Amino acid sequence: MNTYYSPLRTGEGIQANTKAYEVALPDIPARDFRITDYGAKGDGVTDNTEVFRLAIAACAEAGGGRIVIPAGVWLTGPIVLRSRIELHTETGALVTFSRQFDHYPLIASSFEGWQVVRCQSPIDGESLEDIAITGEGIWDGSGEAWRPVKRSKMTASQWSRLVASGGVVERSGGENEEIWWPSASALEGGAIANRLHMEQERELSAYEGARDFLRPNMVSLRRCKRVLLDGPTFQNSPAWNLHPWASEHVTIRNVSVRNPWFSQNGDGLDIESCRHVVVEHSVFDVGDDAICLKSGKDAEGRELGLPSEYITIRDCTVYHGHGGFVIGSEMSGGVRHVRVSDCTFIGTDIGLRFKSARGRGGVVEDIEIQRIYMKDIIMEAISFSFFYANMEGSARGSDLYQDISEETPVFRDIRISDVICAGAEMALFVSGLPEMPLDGVVIEGYDVTARNGIQCAHAKHLRIANLRARISEGSLIHLHQCKGAEIEGVQGKGPDGRLLIVTGHESAGIVCREDDADEEGRQISMGPEVRSGVLIRR
Repeated sequence: MNTYYSPLRTGEGIQANTKAYEVALPDIPARDFRITDYGAKGDGVTDNTEVFRLAIAACAEAGGGRIVIPAGVWLTGPIVLRSRIELHTETGALVTFSRQFDHYPLIASSFEGWQVVRCQSPIDGESLEDIAITGEGIWDGSGEAWRPVKRSKMTASQWSRLVASGGVVERSGGENEEIWWPSASALEGGAIANRLHMEQERELSAYEGARDFLRPNMVSLRRCKRVLLDGPTFQNSPAWNLHPWASEHVTIRNVSVRNPWFSQNGDGLDIESCRHVVVEHSVFDVGDDAICLKSGKDAEGRELGLPSEYITIRDCTVYHGHGGFVIGSEMSGGVRHVRVSDCTFIGTDIGLRFKSARGRGGVVEDIEIQRIYMKDIIMEAISFSFFYANMEGSARGSDLYQDISEETPVFRDIRISDVICAGAEMALFVSGLPEMPLDGVVIEGYDVTARNGIQCAHAKHLRIANLRARISEGSLIHLHQCKGAEIEGVQGKGPDGRLLIVTGHESAGIVCREDDADEEGRQISMGPEVRSGVLIRR
């Protein structure tokens, strides 16, 4: 058993909580079935779809075992897994999936937090037990055949070659953007699929006209137990790369996950509504969020009510990605009991990213993150944004209240410690909801070099301690409409001369424990609307 004991706080229930982090590995018989024994040809041209089906069927009928894929280039359609089966790629094996859309039947699946109809994934499994994908080979999803591409993410010569290859170009007036689609039906399929989903249409045949649009996630494992991904490279997915959904006891280790940086919806790993998960010693270089925790979207996610919980992520590296470690934005079933440690983000858009929006609902709580190392972060090193609008960056909100309901997302009890960031646009950004501020965030031991410092709006019970900041613009810390904030052990100066700015007429209980405040570069400034007595000097 692969077991991780989380450093939970002592107290009542500690034994039960610790045991909940144990992750069981699959139990698969030690017998091999080589695909070459079933007539497979690794020439990159021969279609081996039927060979994989026959080998998996023989293995399952024997009670399970290992499907061995030797060195070669193995072309195939979708591979449907069965219980107690391991797909094992030997060194030099490259499995490449068909570019023919009609090789992928329409099935009921899951994508972006909703139960939807999609094309079957290249590697697909549902309601299975004891499954694994191992070895040192490569799984390539041929995603370039499926994905739309924005002109703004191409050089002029790349765009010319792409357009000359076929497909159609959409000119989006609102964004003043051109988008290449692989076919006219791919371009038009989005409107068809959205209409059918809103009508709650479940008949698969109704979606045939949208098939080219319904690009699958590369690895989709739904309602599975005891899953192991260990060793391979997963790359070039049509949409998300790895997507375990509503599964338990999932171990992902020693994998490399790659997508082109411009790949639309090119997430690396989306853990959705899963329990007991370990992700370790893996590398991500992708086109969207890299390591992401989700749990369904809006009313459907709340009704399903399956949180992602008891999750450990450690010793991973992220290069390109919209976020290194991410929670949201589809988190309506809740995310809780998460431990992240010893991860490195290099050149990532945002480092630690928490995102949601009104309408989601759900509760995110008990998140511990420690020993994170970042370099050349393009936007915010740490971001909490609850005005997510399907954008790559962190959306800013407003001070306008809305009524609290089941649609109001809640983020609380989040502890981040021992973080080093050598370069970012902003050290920390918080844009909470006025009616439901970010609650109980502790950031301790943060060493950061960034253009801008800390900007927090609508947070309560916030503690920033042992901060060492080198900032080139603005003030070091700006708190707006924050309540119960505590600042202690802050080293650094604000280039505008200010250590701390407090604004907002509802700000309250701001405790500053800096003895040298008011010295050069460390002035404290209060907005004219801030009530007297809000700042407490200790």
